[in-house]
Parts: sequence; C-alpha cells; structure tokens
Amino acid sequence: MAIKQAEQRITALYERLSRDDELAGESNSISNQKSLLLSYATQHGFSNCVHYTDDGWSGGNFDRPAWKQLVGDIEEDKVAAVLVKDMSRLGREYLQTGYYTEVFFRQHNIRFIAIANNIDSEDQNSNEFTPFLNIMNEWYLRDQSRKTRTAFQQKGRSGKPVTNAPIYGFIRDPEDKDHWLIDEEAAPVIRRIYQLSIDGLGSCDIAKTLQREKIESPGYYMAKRNRGSRKTTLDMTRPYDWYGQTVTSILSKPEYMGHTFNFRSSKKHYKDKRVKNPPEEWLIFENTHDAIVDPETWHLAQRTRTTRRRIDTTGVANPLTGLVYCADCGERLYNHCRRYNLADGTERILSYFNCSTYTLTIQREKTLCCSHYINNDALNELLLMTIRTVSKYALRDEEDFIRRIRSTTEVKQANEAKALQRSIAKAKKRSAELDVLIKRLYESYVLEKLPEKRYEALSAEYEQEQAELEEAIAQDQAKLDAYQADSTNVEAFIQLAKKYRDVQELTPGMVNEFVDKIIVHAPVKDGVERTQQVDIYLRFIGLMDIPLEEPELTPEQQAEQDKIMKKRAMYRKKYLRRKELKAARETAAAQAEEEPDQDTKKSA
Repeated sequence: MAIKQAEQRITALYERLSRDDELAGESNSISNQKSLLLSYATQHGFSNCVHYTDDGWSGGNFDRPAWKQLVGDIEEDKVAAVLVKDMSRLGREYLQTGYYTEVFFRQHNIRFIAIANNIDSEDQNSNEFTPFLNIMNEWYLRDQSRKTRTAFQQKGRSGKPVTNAPIYGFIRDPEDKDHWLIDEEAAPVIRRIYQLSIDGLGSCDIAKTLQREKIESPGYYMAKRNRGSRKTTLDMTRPYDWYGQTVTSILSKPEYMGHTFNFRSSKKHYKDKRVKNPPEEWLIFENTHDAIVDPETWHLAQRTRTTRRRIDTTGVANPLTGLVYCADCGERLYNHCRRYNLADGTERILSYFNCSTYTLTIQREKTLCCSHYINNDALNELLLMTIRTVSKYALRDEEDFIRRIRSTTEVKQANEAKALQRSIAKAKKRSAELDVLIKRLYESYVLEKLPEKRYEALSAEYEQEQAELEEAIAQDQAKLDAYQADSTNVEAFIQLAKKYRDVQELTPGMVNEFVDKIIVHAPVKDGVERTQQVDIYLRFIGLMDIPLEEPELTPEQQAEQDKIMKKRAMYRKKYLRRKELKAARETAAAQAEEEPDQDTKKSA
C-alpha cells in the first residue's frame, strides 16, 4: 500500500527565471530548464512529473506563486521529489533556502535534487557543500543588488525614467528606449478619465462608467500587446475589469503632464519591501516627453478628487462643496439639506450653506462665528449669472477684457508682493536676532551663569520659534516667486468661455472648470430687506468687477418687475407699522412699571 501511494505522488520539476537571469542567455531560459529537468527525470526513472514555473520572479525571496503552490502540494502529501536545475533556481536567500533543504523537505520526506550541483538529498556526501552553495548564491544576489542599485541611481539622476516599462498611455520610443511616446490608442481614455473627474465623478463611478462602455482595462490592454508586468499572469477572460483604485492611480500620476518623477519609492535592502519616499526626496525632470493632459487639467483633477462630496438626501452630491468659504473666519461653509412636509401633503427640500465654525461651535453652546446662511438655489443662480456675464463680456470685447484683467492683476500682485517682501524681511530679522540670543544663551550656560534646566527650556523655545520662522519664510518666498513668474492666462479663460458659450444651466464640470473659490459675507438686514455680499473668484482671472449692462425688459417682464417692487413696498410698509406698534407697546409697558414705583415712594 505504501509503494502504491508513493507511486501516485508527483515529481515536481521547479523552474524559475528572474529578469536579471534573462540577461545570462538561453542557458537559464524556462524552456531550457524544462527540457533539462524532464530529460533527467525520464533517465532516472521519475514518473508523474509536474512543472511548477515562476517566470520573471526574483530568487531573493520565496513569495512566488508557483513556489507557494508547490509548498501547498507538499504539505498535502502530493509530492515525492523536487528537481531543480541548480541551487540558485530554488532561491538565493541562504537562510530560507537552507530551511527548505535542511528542514522542510526532510520533515515531509521529500527527495531534493539540484542537477548541475550534483546534490541529492539521498546522498549524504553530496549535501556537505550545500550550505556553501547557498551562501555563494546569496553573495551573488547581494553583489547584483549593489550593482543594480548603483546603475538605478545613475539612471534616475540623469533624468531618465526608472520604471521597468512605460505607464499606461505611453510606449517606448523605438529609437530611444529611455524616451516615452504617447500611445494614441490609450491617450483618449486617459483624457476622458480626467474630464470625468473634473465633471465631479469619483473614482469608483468613473470605473463603473468605463466598464459599462466596455473600454479595455489598462492591464488587459497592455497584456494583449505583450506589454506590462502582468502580461503572463492577468486573467484575459475579463477585459473590462475597471476598479476605483486603478482610476485613482491614473489620476495621481504626474507623468501625464509630460514630466519624469524618479525615486518616489525605494528599498534600503533587497530583502526589504519597497516603501514610499517623502516628496522632498523625489527628483523631478520637467517636459521630458509629450503630455497627455495639460498641467491645468491635472491640477484641477487633483482638487476635485481630493474634495469629499457627500451624497445628500436628494441622491446627488453638491458640486459647490469645498468651494464656498466664510469671509470672517476663513473656514468652509457646510452644505445642508432638509425635508419639510407642507400642509397640502407635498414635500419641500431646502438646501443651504452655512459656516462650519458656527455649526460646530453652536453644538457646544458657544458661538465663534455667525451662520453666513445662504440658500443653495440662490447661490447657484448667482454663480450662473456671474459666469454668463463675465463670459459674454470676454467674448464681446476680448482686447478690453484682456487689458482690464492684466491691469487689475498687476496692481493686485504688486500689493501682495510688497506685503510678502515685508513679511519675509521681518521674519529674517527676527531669525537673525534668535541666532544672537541662542549664542549668548550658550555662553551664559558655559560660564555657569545659567542653570542647565533653564538653558534647555529657553534653547528649545528659541529653536522652535526659529524653525517656525524658517518655514514661514519658505512659504512666503514660494508665493513671491509664483507672483513674479506668473502671467495671467487670460487666453485660457477666453477658451473656457467659448466652450460654455450657450450654457443655460450649471453643471459640476462647469463649476470645477470656472470656479476657484466663493467667499460668502455675513448678511446685512435693513428692515425686511436682507442683502448679502458674495465674492466669486474665477479661475485664471480671480475676482473682477465687470461693467454690467442693464437688460432690456419686455413689457411682460417689466409688469412682473413692477408687481414685485409694489409687493416689496407693501411688505416694508407693514413691517414699519408693526415696528411702530411694538415700540409703542414697549413704551407703555415701561411707563406702567414706573407708576407703581412712584406710588410706593410717596406712601413711604
């Protein structure tokens, strides 16, 4: 029975080839390994042979799909023997390799053979040199890792991309393997994804849209063309599998602007997993290849995708979320949506914005700001009117529009630049004073005029203040450099105005492309009149006063306007009358309180 069970167990022929091993030539190829192992197994009477192949996997670790399957089959007692071409095919990490050859295989009664090294676990004499082979294989791996890292660093610092293959949307230049060309088939999909993001769709919604339209996923698209890292492992029966994570990855890649970003991740040792580097360690090389999306589109997509838009009770997300700010405290205004049941049985939905500081603090029974309440419909109407008015003016008289924008911007930037220069000079002066104070503090400590505890406290306080000043100087200097280098892209706004020339309603894409921010001021009440200032900053041109033309009203519109003004006057008259009656009642009540007091004094 034992013999029969042994005959039913398989002979595992394990082959492995890493990308580095491919450079060694045909001798290490998968086909060569399979031929050698099968020939050896046949000649030496091994039967029931099964191939386990890891193509393109490093020997530096054992996290390989075919190897994991082999280990699982061994643990289920399906395997009798394991054959490899040589010890390096099993692995190059000597501790784990030694564990499998010296412990794991023995525990599971597995015969192990490395043909080229003349190693057979049943021959004790052949096993004596095995640990040294494992050490030599790891030394080779360390040496290759060091050489590869050096070449990798040199290539990355020269401005060449260090990725194994161009990302989705690009192909290698046939004349220069380190230069990327736009893949004209995939580029429209990239642009569509960015536009959908600007239109207000989240990553998962974009993925569902692409899947519904039967657009090939990046993995399938590249694998079908024998490109990419998953060309041998991808399930080719599911060509339209788009995921939100895939879309997010595409939206976050600055390479689509035409730049090369190197060293965004690294690993200190070949045994370690790759980790992300902080942005200050990245190397950025601009305009190294043609761009699929322009920088404005890329940055706009970053803003829209990082702003969380909650689905309200109406089932939609408000496109103005994240764009409306309080004029007093500077915080965002929150969007709220409430339902009201009316007397006639119908339902009314009220959507509005108010200050987040007010909303959060009123719950704690203290108020740090006022509500800044504004109706969502009124804000949308005002925004649409502003966009249509400015766009109409820009298209009607482009020269005057450009002249007005540039003159306004120059004055604004000049004033802000002066303020930044004063702030930088003040911070630098204080930083220099702190240098002197720290030096004197240290001298007092050395001369024992200052206790150690007091010295440490003051020193830490000064150093913290200096660090904050240096950070503020860097931020202000960056803003100043941006002002000095910036030239208003009025032409871009004109092109945007042409795109939405005949727009009749506000859309999420329109909001994201036109609006930079909206500043809402506290309302001012004058009797029944309630007025509220709203500053709308448009992209490319900022806040601008446009000379408005009074629209010509039709007789019907004029009659409606007169009716509104008459009703408003009537309401104001009633309000003033109520106000007079209220004042009279308060005066009468005050006099009534004074009379008993006077009677009391007389009787006393």
